[in-house]
This record gives sequence, C-alpha cells and structure tokens, in this order.
Amino acid sequence: MSLLSKCGPMFTDLYELTMAAAYFDHQLTDNASFSLFIRNYPKNRNYFVAAGLENALNELADFTFSGEDIDYLKSTGLFKDDFLLYLKNFKFTGTVRAMAEGTIFFAEEPIIEVSAPIIEAQIVETLLINTIGLQTMIATKSARCIHAASGRSLIDFASRRTQGSDAAVKTARSTYIAGFSGTSNVLAGKLYSIPISGTMAHSFVTAFNNEIDAFKAYATTYPDHSVFLIDTYDTIQGAQHAVKIAKKMKQKGNSLIGVRLDSGDMASLSRKVRKIFDDAGLTDVKIFASSGFDEYKIADIIENGACIDAFGVGTKIGVSADAPYMDIVYKMVRFKDKNIQKLSPGKVNLPGEKQIFRKAGPNGFYTEDIIALEEESFPDALPLLETVMENGRLIVSLPSINFIRDHFSDNFKLLEDKYKNLDAAHRYPVNLSQALANAAKI
Repeated sequence: MSLLSKCGPMFTDLYELTMAAAYFDHQLTDNASFSLFIRNYPKNRNYFVAAGLENALNELADFTFSGEDIDYLKSTGLFKDDFLLYLKNFKFTGTVRAMAEGTIFFAEEPIIEVSAPIIEAQIVETLLINTIGLQTMIATKSARCIHAASGRSLIDFASRRTQGSDAAVKTARSTYIAGFSGTSNVLAGKLYSIPISGTMAHSFVTAFNNEIDAFKAYATTYPDHSVFLIDTYDTIQGAQHAVKIAKKMKQKGNSLIGVRLDSGDMASLSRKVRKIFDDAGLTDVKIFASSGFDEYKIADIIENGACIDAFGVGTKIGVSADAPYMDIVYKMVRFKDKNIQKLSPGKVNLPGEKQIFRKAGPNGFYTEDIIALEEESFPDALPLLETVMENGRLIVSLPSINFIRDHFSDNFKLLEDKYKNLDAAHRYPVNLSQALANAAKI
C-alpha cells in the first residue's frame, strides 16, 4: 500500500467483521445510528478542535473490498462463503452528519453521527476513530501552542518523530488547520498546498572548515531564503559571524531572513542575539527557535522575555506528548426505531441521534452548548452537525484547507481566553436539552 492510499474496509478490527458476519447470519440488516465522541478531557485540556473529516469521507465514498481482500478473509477460515459474497458487493450506503473541520467542540459532543444498515455502520468504526482521533488530537495540541505563542509564527517540525510517515503528513495538515504558518514536511506541502519551511542542520555547518564559510556557502545558494543555524559551536560568535555575512548580502541587494537557536538558555541567548543584530542595523533579521517546544515551553520562554519571532515545534506536537491519546469512542445510539443507551459503569453514553446547538452572547463570544435530540430546534442557537453524506455519496463540496483554517480561526476567536488557559481551570458550559435528559438514564 503506497503512502496515503485509501485504507479501505480492511482497515478494521477483526471483531467488526465477525460481528458483521453474525449480523448477516441472523438477517440483522436494520438501520443503526452511531455517535463518535470524546468521553473525557485529557489532563489540562478544556476544548477540542475537529479535524480529519475530509480523509474519513474520502474513505467512505469508495469503501469496497477488493478481490485480494476477499481471498485473504476466506483464507482465515472465519467466514462463510455467502457472507464473503456479500462483502464482494459491499459498499457504504449510509448517511453522515458531522461537524465542520476546524470547529471547536467539547467532551460528550458528537463529532460525527453515522446512520446506515448495521453491518455498514459497524465496519467503519475503526477507521473513523483512528482518522478523526489522530487529527483532532494534533489539531487540539496545535491550537494550544498557537494560543501560547501570542501571535508569533509556529512551524511544524514533527515529521521525523511521528509514528510513521502517514501520521507525519496528517500532523502537518492538522497543525496548519490550527494556525501554524507552515511545515518542514515537503510531501505535506505538495499534497495540501501548505507553505514549506526549513533552515539548515548542524551537519551542514560542520561540513565546512569553519562556521563563517558554511554561512557564506548557504547564502550563495539561497541569497533571499537563508536562515543560519548559529549554535553549532558558540551562539554569540555564531551571531557575530551571521552579521558579517548578512552585511555582505545586503551590499548585493539581498537580505538574511533570520537565524535559528537550537540549544542553551534561549531566553537569555535570544536577547543577546537580538542586541547584536540591532546594534549592527539588522533589525529585520528574525530569530527562530527550535528544540523540544510545546505550549508549556513556548509560554514559559515568552514569559521570561525571550526575543523570539517564530518557533519550530516538533516532537512534542507530533505525538501530542502530554496527552498522546484521547478517550474517543463510537457507540450505537439508535437501532431500528428505538434509541439505544449503554449503561456500563463509567461509560454511560447519551442515547439517540443528536444535534449540538451553540449559543453566543451579544459580543459574539460563545456562552453555552446544548446537546439535544436531532429533531429538536433552538432558534437562538447555531446547529453544529451538518449532513455531509447521503446514500454513501458526498452531498457537499469539501472545503479547501485554507477555508478550514479560517473557520478554525473564526471559532477560536469566539472562545473566551479563560477557556484557552493551559491549566484548564475553567470549563465551558455544555448542557443537555430537557428532552435528551429525559431520554437518558443518567
């Protein structure tokens, strides 16, 4: 399977297929509705950012078993011939209602609701949890970094530390949706038209006889796109070498974009480096920083007076280091003509097909979300779930990544800062409608 090719229905847990075979054997083919939601907040989280819908819908639109898939399933000895014949002609024919990517949402709120014949609705579970879960986790972590950076640019540097190349590309997409300025991942740039960004490694500097020759060589190749890594030997001396080359570039009508710090006391060093460039009249040269940054480190270094214009954020964003998983689940909420509710201790879910209504105050800021039954109406609130697929076919045009990015930005501006705090001291109010509360056994 090539990178980012469609997974298809074989990307599923075995029990989805064994349940499907049992449904088929017992002629259980009625419609079922499932809700995909996050039960609880990870530590210090207070909101989520919906992401991954485009990938999920593209999978569902072409959700068929190949001949090789059928042959493999037959070889397991677990499935009868009549069920394998059913799978040979299988496709997803259901309805999907979903939040737009980039939407801010909260625990217990459905991100997606799927209604389809029960076999179809069951088989897509693993795919949806995986696709929506990963990208939502990364987009949420990214939004926290964006808030901590207070207007400074962030670049995704995560590719080499993510769990696989597919995750790296989806990380780049998710970070960009949440406001990052670009990515170092060239494939993600190609696939999603995300701006690509990069500087140089320490190996480049050490490949030359001395640091200043390395800077000179790079500036010759990239006279208008150079960022020098200045901490290979001595950061202050590196800054002074960069000034010398920057002045020569300026004489030729070119400009040094910036320098990068990758080690040491970056708050103190950045102030010293800033002074060196300012004293040399090179006030436009930017200072970039990388090495282990996340929202906590970004907030701390800014609080300590760092003179940093942009951050490369890598390892900790690509694996969402402080919250590397979410309690995201996919639960049946209606079957045939009856609402369904799981009552397991600690894992109770809300029954029925649902809608989320968002209220805002006179200033536009969000004030409350109401989780309601799908048929309910709240004229003074905005419904968040939209029908995006019917009969297994997309009925909406998928938005561009920049449209999604703008949607996130608009959403995020309307969430009060107290809900964005990194310690999650304030919980945004999410309530149940009276009708849903009456239906739920909680």
